[in-house]
Amino acid sequence: MSKRSDFYKKLDEAAASAKIPRIIESGEGAYLTIDGRPRLNFCSSHYLGLSVNPRLAKAVKGAVDKFGIGTGYRTLAGTHILHVELEKALARFKSAEAAIVLTGGYMANCAAIQTIIGKEDIVISDELNHASIIDAIRLSQVKNKLIYEHRNVLSLEEKLKEAEELRNTPRADGEAPTVLIVTDGVFSMDGDLAPLPEIVSLAEKYDVLTMVDDAHGEGVLGKGGRGIVDHFGLHGKIDIEVGTLSKAFSVMGGFITGKKSLIDYYKQKSRQFLFSNALTIPDTAALLEAVKILGESEELVKKLWDNVKYLKEEFGKLGFDTGHSETPITPVMIPDEDKAREFSAKLFEEDVFATPIVFPMVPKGKARIRVIPSASHSKEDLDRGIAAFAKIGRELRVLLQ
Repeated sequence: MSKRSDFYKKLDEAAASAKIPRIIESGEGAYLTIDGRPRLNFCSSHYLGLSVNPRLAKAVKGAVDKFGIGTGYRTLAGTHILHVELEKALARFKSAEAAIVLTGGYMANCAAIQTIIGKEDIVISDELNHASIIDAIRLSQVKNKLIYEHRNVLSLEEKLKEAEELRNTPRADGEAPTVLIVTDGVFSMDGDLAPLPEIVSLAEKYDVLTMVDDAHGEGVLGKGGRGIVDHFGLHGKIDIEVGTLSKAFSVMGGFITGKKSLIDYYKQKSRQFLFSNALTIPDTAALLEAVKILGESEELVKKLWDNVKYLKEEFGKLGFDTGHSETPITPVMIPDEDKAREFSAKLFEEDVFATPIVFPMVPKGKARIRVIPSASHSKEDLDRGIAAFAKIGRELRVLLQ
């Protein structure tokens, strides 16, 4: 067999063992149509139900009628007035000096780190940070990458002391290395929060930069969904805030907010911004309307949290272990991976769609069904899902009562 044939054989073998995703045949609201049947949507991250919000649909139709669909490179002929309006709206929403919008949260993380961090700088990263942060650090080619224990402030300070020693060696340009602490705001597998006040305190003590990826905090935490920095009252204390526009905002894209000088630098130097198309007209119009909705009222965010509180309380009464989540991300712990998969499959038979999370997404022995309620769920919807979990939990002896 030739090397070329062997290469494609390995790809075929990998594809044969890959998990095939369910195909969604409807909008992504409280229910999803899969295989022609409505299934309770217990696992998507459209936290506020904006994916099927009629105001967003109306805004898209109006913008398409007026401006068409496509854009282009932001630095050539692709910066549209809607992009400018969206960046201004996001900066106001986040109480920041300025914002830059990119085509995804992954791209935003890569831009945020790679653009300002070089080989001779220093990055200090939580061990459970998202894959996009890990890849962004790799992309920067930084040699001094220090990993601290998850949410462990003492471990972080140890790494800061180590970084302080490393900072005594100047870079080739004679400048002291830049030191950046980077963390998720909400950790997507367990739903726990970064200890941001303590991180800020240490950053000030050691005079280093801070970055938070608030993908699962945007539209969820803080007043009217303004994020984890607002939640902790730390405006102006975090240097780089990265947000995702495909979760609570239910569209696509990512953004970075910070001081105007930093955002201007990203617009001049970020390869992810310079060499990639801008968001389309429909995407941008929908996002503008989503930001407007959150700016007008806290109703959707309050409904989300009411649903979260109810779901967690009912799971707790049944005896399910939901870990240490502080957010809508609700892991129902089922350590045995095969049982977690079977549990999910049986839920699907009950028309409840909730996917299993297993290794390598989480360590072995930490499998779970990750449940995410949304503002689009009624109490009756939640009760239906809770009843299905109770029934299958007893069948599979996950629950012993």
